[in-house]
Amino acid sequence: MKVILANRSQLEQLTVHSDDIAEFRRAKELAGYWADMNNAGQAEWVQELVDRTRFKQDPEVSVCILDTGVNNSHPLLAPVLAEEDRHAVEPEWAVHDENKHGTLMAGVAAYGDIVSCLASRDPIEIGHCLESAKILVKPPGEAEPDLWGEVTARGIARAEIQAPDRRRVVCMAVSSADKRDRGRPSSWSGQLDQLTSGSEDDTRRLMIVCAGNINDTVTAKKYPHAQITDSVHDPGQSWNALTVGAYTCLNEIKDPDMSGYEPVAPKGGLSPFSTTSTVWNDDWPVKPDIVMEGGNLARDAYGFASECSDLSLLSTFYKPYESHFYPFNMTSAATAQAAWFAARIRTDYPDFWPETVRALMIHSASWTENLKRQFSFDENSKASVKRLMRICGYGVPDLNKALHSASNSLTLIAQKEIQPYKKESGRNKTNEMHLYELPWPKEELLNLYNTEVEMRITLSYFIEPGPGEIGWKNKYRYPSHGLRFHLNSPGELKDEFVDRINKATREDEKEGPGTESSRGHWVIGTQTRHKGSVHSDIWRGTAVDLAACNMIAVAPTIGWWRERGHLGKVEKMTQYSLVISISTPEQSADIYIPVATKVGVTPTVIGV
Repeated sequence: MKVILANRSQLEQLTVHSDDIAEFRRAKELAGYWADMNNAGQAEWVQELVDRTRFKQDPEVSVCILDTGVNNSHPLLAPVLAEEDRHAVEPEWAVHDENKHGTLMAGVAAYGDIVSCLASRDPIEIGHCLESAKILVKPPGEAEPDLWGEVTARGIARAEIQAPDRRRVVCMAVSSADKRDRGRPSSWSGQLDQLTSGSEDDTRRLMIVCAGNINDTVTAKKYPHAQITDSVHDPGQSWNALTVGAYTCLNEIKDPDMSGYEPVAPKGGLSPFSTTSTVWNDDWPVKPDIVMEGGNLARDAYGFASECSDLSLLSTFYKPYESHFYPFNMTSAATAQAAWFAARIRTDYPDFWPETVRALMIHSASWTENLKRQFSFDENSKASVKRLMRICGYGVPDLNKALHSASNSLTLIAQKEIQPYKKESGRNKTNEMHLYELPWPKEELLNLYNTEVEMRITLSYFIEPGPGEIGWKNKYRYPSHGLRFHLNSPGELKDEFVDRINKATREDEKEGPGTESSRGHWVIGTQTRHKGSVHSDIWRGTAVDLAACNMIAVAPTIGWWRERGHLGKVEKMTQYSLVISISTPEQSADIYIPVATKVGVTPTVIGV
């Protein structure tokens, strides 16, 4: 691939005289092109984008931005943020943005990649609206986190009172660099888990938060070591919230004023701004869950780093009379993109639960080749896999994979209720498991014989945090309950499979290691995937073996609902989402059509 400067006539001549040209593509524009433009020129681009964008009237889906407020006088934001949807947690606060951070969040949460929107001439559809709840007046990172959980809850409540029936994506890129907890729950992250679980009001919420930033550009000299040792910020350790870190594909610098600078991070590598959970106690969840574009830094010959418009995203400026566009980066920008991504799913699939949207985002994610190369990833080493996940979670989500199934890919989704525990003969016991017998296209898989295929399973549920912070130092006492998925091994009969899961459940009750099916087939493995309240893993093997692996069980593990029976929640029901997909090499088989008529997967309930 080459970047050239040519007119139409020259391109035609190249086509005539060369047989090696497959296609011409427009060169990718950088944020600096629009950020450095005078405001009159920016206004023309803004108007052109508004003119070809179709905004849904009275949308049922919203992104609620908890931040410094949003200025909806910006022409790109006025159609998606109504005046009545701007709120503040304190009555004496104005709802407008005096800092710029909230308005920057809004532009990306509404449009996604604004650079791509501007560079295209295609019509654009926006099916969701925005809401703004001002929860702070100081820039993120400068405000003290005292009572932040209560402030967060009040911000969400303002939006819900105004529009109670919307399917909402709550987006918060506000965090504290307090590192005392090292993954242990805090009062703030515990409040997020309470809010998302719906334990107090039966309203489960989809919440997306940032992993937190490395703001000191001096650390660029230590990249990527500094990023590995800088802990994900509070409340990013929340079990239920989707925590977003940053990677970057921005590695081109066109700004003549930065001649001689080079990007710090490689294309597809970890963003220099991102934080990780590699220094956390291993009992706590793997964070971040995913990474999205967060921009890069430019480094001079002496190793000193600077922010650069060309290495940033583009978003809406809070003072459009001065500038319509402004560079945007860090995990804030990544979090805003994740909120836009989630809103797309909630718009297209109105029946999907918050747990399902989170599951699909993680299920569609993968690690870039440069992320794997950068951290010496070895797929055959479970320790190497765990280290990479502590750095960048499950990787970069793919919107097309989250929304659609191709002919060589099949995705099944189950949304179910389960009662994990029961009271019997004066004792609190594990109650039931759900067994799924999957409608795999067995004949098509057998025809592929030894062709390598891939299956991915993702289980997502929300836990209720233990009340009063009692026992939060113990991973078994913080969550209300746990769920695990299990897959039968090739040749393992139904009764044998159920017996194995019962044995695994008994070992879990003794805090033992449990058992693992088809150990050699799993990329991540149980020791890492069983952290937190979302579990995803990739099974790889032959099509023949997969044809025989057609049973999945969802079974409970220890939680305080059972262990603290005096609190009266032993027999409480909970919900989970299970996403299962299989894929084959391109053009090798059509596995979608054989099961296209089977909409839904119903489990058999089996007592444990």
